[in-house]
Amino acid sequence: MGNSNAADNKLAPTKQLTDEQSRLVEQIKQFAIDHLNDDTHAVFTIYGDAGTGKSVILSKLFYDIQQMAHEKSSPLYQTSNYFLVNHPEILKVYKKMAGSQDNVLKKNFNRPTSFINQNDKNHQDVDITIIDEAHLLLSSGDHYNNFYYDNQLSEIIKRSQITILVFDHRQVLRTKSFWNLDRLHHIIDPYTNGEYHLTHQFRMTASDSLVKWINTFTDGKLTPLPADAKKDYDFRIFDNAEEMRKAIFARNQEVGLSRIVSTSGYPSTLDGGKHYVTEPDFKMPWDQYNYTQTPWAEIPETVNEVGSMFTCQGFDLNYVGVILGPPIYLDDDDVHVEMSKFTDVESLKKRKDMDDPVEFERIKEQLVLNSANVLLKRGVKGLYIFVHNQELRKRLLDDYKKL
Repeated sequence: MGNSNAADNKLAPTKQLTDEQSRLVEQIKQFAIDHLNDDTHAVFTIYGDAGTGKSVILSKLFYDIQQMAHEKSSPLYQTSNYFLVNHPEILKVYKKMAGSQDNVLKKNFNRPTSFINQNDKNHQDVDITIIDEAHLLLSSGDHYNNFYYDNQLSEIIKRSQITILVFDHRQVLRTKSFWNLDRLHHIIDPYTNGEYHLTHQFRMTASDSLVKWINTFTDGKLTPLPADAKKDYDFRIFDNAEEMRKAIFARNQEVGLSRIVSTSGYPSTLDGGKHYVTEPDFKMPWDQYNYTQTPWAEIPETVNEVGSMFTCQGFDLNYVGVILGPPIYLDDDDVHVEMSKFTDVESLKKRKDMDDPVEFERIKEQLVLNSANVLLKRGVKGLYIFVHNQELRKRLLDDYKKL
């Protein structure tokens, strides 16, 4: 019996899909068959918020395509197909799964830069490329990562007859991979296009109105908490980060896979070689670099660390305790970010092609709020929130007491 908390079980192609998901898999397979021998490239985009089942669909789709590539009677027989993802923790999950599935090999999974550079070396175009988390693709050159072109998506499309990708503009987190819908369409519109919008939230057992409240909050507007915020979902606002940690620790002992996570904004005071997140009564180290093949959240000891968007994006937690750090504050009903208090400077580096300083500041603020959105949507069974900013915390607590 597998571990039901394990990410590879949740993404396995044997997982039962809903009717909508199954129909979408069939629709995309037909799209690939229809355009496999066209003179131009074809792109299919799946749009959907965090937790709408995008990765489960891609996993099943890739499994099916790989079976068809080995069936002589199939229109996809002998096609060369790849699965790409720019997130090392998620890539581990797919590679772990690959070993146990027929015709789905570890070498079929890759990081986009490795795929592009290997493709340049071998001069071999491929038939179908599937891209998970396409919002993490680089949209500018990054010599540190050996990427010497302007945009990873356009380079992948040029090297693939069919490109299938999932995209969520709210999960764009870094300036070097800055995307919005306009930028996406600028790249994909010249080609044959198909698309589908997923709207049903699968991860969180929360009400639709609570999910909408999170989206509105991270779009910069504080609205009243919905009356059904606690319906079938363990939603709590905390006045003390240590109390929240104790609650998450208790949930972790009950059901596992419960973690504290935080936005940036805690200056590095290296203490015994570790970088700590500190609040009154509370002190925990940030997540350490994970050298293992096991995703961060599935390592038991990480209950004693604070996760970040880099370790949690794309993963389920049963319960998540989110610390909204010092940069996030309230002005009337507007949620803002004080960039001088933001500490992860690497993710918000200047870009030559973003030369309007006012626009660049607005983009950076949105990326910080996007990271909060990613963290707030991790919890399947429950979401606990602690806010550093006193005014925002008081507003949320007052509102919460009315529920």
